[in-house]
Amino acid sequence: MAKLKHFGILKIKHFVIFTTLLILGSCKKEAKHLTELTGKQIAIDSNYTLVDSIKVFITPYHDRVEQVLDSTIAYAPYTISKIDGKLNTTAGNLMADIVMSETNPIFEKRTGNTIDFVLLNHGGIRAIISTGDVTARTAYEVMPFENSVVVVELKAESLLKMVEYLIKAKRAHPVSGIQLILNKDNTVNTFTIGGKPIDMNKTYFVATSDYLVTGGDNMDFFKEAVSKTETDYKIRNAMIDFFSKVDTLSPKVDLRYYQLQ
Repeated sequence: MAKLKHFGILKIKHFVIFTTLLILGSCKKEAKHLTELTGKQIAIDSNYTLVDSIKVFITPYHDRVEQVLDSTIAYAPYTISKIDGKLNTTAGNLMADIVMSETNPIFEKRTGNTIDFVLLNHGGIRAIISTGDVTARTAYEVMPFENSVVVVELKAESLLKMVEYLIKAKRAHPVSGIQLILNKDNTVNTFTIGGKPIDMNKTYFVATSDYLVTGGDNMDFFKEAVSKTETDYKIRNAMIDFFSKVDTLSPKVDLRYYQLQ
């Protein structure tokens, strides 16, 4: 039986190679006479009708996907939003804490290190979590992008630039694992990582998104990374995994990032 399987694989491989060479040869031959390449946009509207055979084939898969997306996996006792706080919010705190809790085991297993803190961007949160049942579809609404978690190693000097960025931004960029307290005049009163003052002689591991790590939202300090670890773990999937583990979501606006009055 093993020999038959092995033969089948070889046969398929040879077929693919032959076909590829044939296509390449064909393309090269035709490319000599290519003088123009045009295209047009075709709008799909009411003038197009469903092909019954295709509909019959797709419907079971479509229905199954819809069922999975709409299955209840958690509950929200109140609306979770990214605008219910000044410098930290329920939605931002929830997302940052999820990235911390769900990604840290992956990072630790791969590298032997642990994540010190998380920084995401306020604009990445695209919807509220309404009161009631929470589903996988909820995660797709809150995080519709394909962003994955990346862990970067930053020197203490880069973290001071990060603090400067947060102060100037005046936005509730989601954080977890740090506390940043500002005075009335926007100077730093307290900045701790894991409950401890920053150590200028060490580096820190920061979990963020693949969008921000390249300088998205002008977070250029991420470009100074000493090392970078791709987790291949989508933020949306981390949310779904977390929702599946808990019964009730209960994030609060807290004292992780605030300004003295």
